[in-house]
Amino acid sequence: MAKDPVCGMAVDEKKAAASTGYQGKTYYFCASACKATFQKDPGKYVTAETAGKKGCA
Repeated sequence: MAKDPVCGMAVDEKKAAASTGYQGKTYYFCASACKATFQKDPGKYVTAETAGKKGCA
């Protein structure tokens, strides 16, 4: 299972609502809204990947 970098939810890579690549890594999302949020400022979520999250956007 992957972790949605925006909201922190566990995401099954095979059933993810969306995914995108950034700096050679694939990120998986629980919803297209989380992907859109990530794409606005991916560096914010990559550097904060282990920090606490506030839930889906």
